[in-house]
Parts: sequence; structure tokens; C-alpha cells
Amino acid sequence: MLRESIARIEALPDDATVLDVGGWACPLARATAVLDLMPYATRGLYGSHDRTAERFTADSWIQHDICAREPFPFADDAFDMVVCSHTLEDVRDPVWVAAELSRVGRAGYVEVPSRLQEQSWGVNGEYVGWSHHHWLVDVDEAAQHVDFVFKPHVLHHPGPTGWAFSSRFAEGLTEAERVSTLWWSGTFTARERIFDDIAALVAWLVDPVRAHAGRDPDPVGLGRRARLERRLRGRRRVRPAAG
Repeated sequence: MLRESIARIEALPDDATVLDVGGWACPLARATAVLDLMPYATRGLYGSHDRTAERFTADSWIQHDICAREPFPFADDAFDMVVCSHTLEDVRDPVWVAAELSRVGRAGYVEVPSRLQEQSWGVNGEYVGWSHHHWLVDVDEAAQHVDFVFKPHVLHHPGPTGWAFSSRFAEGLTEAERVSTLWWSGTFTARERIFDDIAALVAWLVDPVRAHAGRDPDPVGLGRRARLERRLRGRRRVRPAAG
């Protein structure tokens, strides 16, 4: 989570109730409750913001499949703040989760990988974006709305398609550019955006790449394409000539 976002949450009044949804890997110490599929005892795979300052306890850590299509075990507007950071892009039903965040919180914060990062080569391996993420996410803060687009396999095509940034572009992103954030109050909306026209999908994928074309030192990924093609050629077996 962005450091300035953590600081803003920590600055809430001392009696403010805070729910961290999906925070198991690096739970938010300011949270007074956590909702996650994984158990309390195994928390902190990626460390902790400050384990000594954790306000939640084993009793306020609720194990729950947040995509189970069962309401979260809290009343409407039960929390002053609901935080969901780097979780929605991972789960099978982010639209349901978003609706429940909005129901149980009077306000909240959402953080997801930006399309600048999720559409970049080499972030997590020899492909585009993160291996375990299912969704590309657009956040419209003015409209208090989030769009989810299921990550298409075509995104990983190594050719100069124009719909992915180079790894060098990804390396140059600032901390803030690697994420998209939404501070919401009262409610926010979310939907799965579905493309039934491949041309429209390609245009949507290409939009951010074109918008930042001047910043990418390898805009069509030709160097990466050449390396991949050399690897593929090296793996092919050469058949002996007939006769």
C-alpha cells in the first residue's frame, strides 16, 4: 500500500473502526478487524506495516471467503473505514466484493495495480503483468467507480502489438504510478466490463500505451521479441534433409 495512504488511514480518529479486507499477506496495523480467507496465525507473508501496533486480534480476525456470495458478517455501515488493497485484482468475483465493501463501510480506500504496471512486460516474469492477477482495472475517482476487465491471453503475445509497455518502462514507474487508488465516501460502484468485439478490446488495451508512448524507451518491444524468437529457434529440432 502507498505510504501516504497508510499515513492517511493512521491519522483517523482513535475511536474510528477500520476493516482490512484481504489483508492477510501484509495486514494493516490500524485495522480494528480483518476479513480474509487465511487464518490469523499465518498472517504477514509479505511482512507487516507494524506488528507491534496491530489493533486487530485473533478474535477480530474473521476467516471468510470474500467471493462466496454470502454477505460479509457485518451490518450495513458497520465500519468508519473499509480498506481493500491489492486484493480485488486477485479474486474471482471482484464486483461482489466491491458491493460488500460499499455496504459495510461508511467510507473506504481501494488500491489496485495500475494498467501502466499490469500491461508491462517483465514485471513478474517473461510475460505481461503479474502471473496471479486475473483482472485489468480502471478506476474513475470522479465517478467513484471501478471497471474490471478479465485479463486476455492475447496480452502476452511477444510481437510489436502496441498493447503492452516494455520492461524498461515498468522499471521507470514511480511508486504512485504503479497503482490506481480510490478514496470513496458513502458508496462506490463497480462492474465487469465485457468486450464482445475484439477491435474494441484492442483499442482499449492500446489506449494507455499510446498515451504514454513518449516515455517508453522500447515502445514496441522489438528487443524482447527478438530474444524470444531466438529462444524458440534454439528449441526447434532440425530435421535431416530427405534423401
